[in-house]
Amino acid sequence: MSSETGESSFQDCEDCLAPAEAFSVIANETRLSILEALWQSPERPVSFSELRKEVEMRDSAQFNYHLQQLTDHFVVQTDAGYDFRQAGKKVVRAVLAGSFNERPQVKPIELSETCVDCGAPLRADYHDEMLGIECPDCGKPHGRYPFPPGGLNDRTDDEVMDAFNQRVRHLHCLAADGVCPECNGKMGTTITRDTEDLLGLEVRVDHRCQQCHHQLYSAVGLSLLDQSEVVTFHRDHGIDLCTKPYWDLAWCVSDEYTTVLSTDPWKIRVTIPLDDEELRVTLDGDLAVLGTERVDATTAPDAKQPVS
Repeated sequence: MSSETGESSFQDCEDCLAPAEAFSVIANETRLSILEALWQSPERPVSFSELRKEVEMRDSAQFNYHLQQLTDHFVVQTDAGYDFRQAGKKVVRAVLAGSFNERPQVKPIELSETCVDCGAPLRADYHDEMLGIECPDCGKPHGRYPFPPGGLNDRTDDEVMDAFNQRVRHLHCLAADGVCPECNGKMGTTITRDTEDLLGLEVRVDHRCQQCHHQLYSAVGLSLLDQSEVVTFHRDHGIDLCTKPYWDLAWCVSDEYTTVLSTDPWKIRVTIPLDDEELRVTLDGDLAVLGTERVDATTAPDAKQPVS
């Protein structure tokens, strides 16, 4: 069915299993048990008899009926038995992630890192599958991103925050490369004035998926976490940028070290100070690095001065 605007509906389906039908197929305890048995099996493909044994269903005909409902879309039948299709794996992973069936209540996590604005200790909170970092004193946000409930399992608070740090880096890396981290659709990147005050910034980066409309927002500097010159600059100063929390880097969550050089087209400089040295990175509106410069911070001109 198409919308009145002429755009295709997400339920439109050609040569595939319609979404409503797909959900009805897996909305059955026995079929989910079959997928779980496949997932738990140390080796695949798994024979019909072994699967039925693991699911503990005596009625062979009834078991075969449920198995055939899964076959071709979530499970594939081979001469050696049954194995997953990618859709089947995604169903199991979604269940393991807890997105469908977990609503955990998590106490706020007090962090050792401090607010880039006021210097007070930061705090992380978890609500509606989103983990956010904020200053409880001045309210400055330091990022809020999706974090499936399964990521909380069997982890200490420190391990949760380490996982969150890596996840945020991964999300933005994919988005900057034009790949939606949710649906793999095309992700567009724009630089805009933060008129909605979403992040407490003057300028922010917006990533938006053309397919599922998933959005990510960040400071300009966050796009530089895996940039080679930035990583090397930190390593030369004894810092492992790959493990350092992004919220402990002022240039990742603040405009303090960001200078807009021009807006038509966008040209932005991010200045990263360490000891008596600065790394100055210039980017365009697509976050492509136009150039880098290492300077002596004690003698170099002020990097906050826009250039023509």
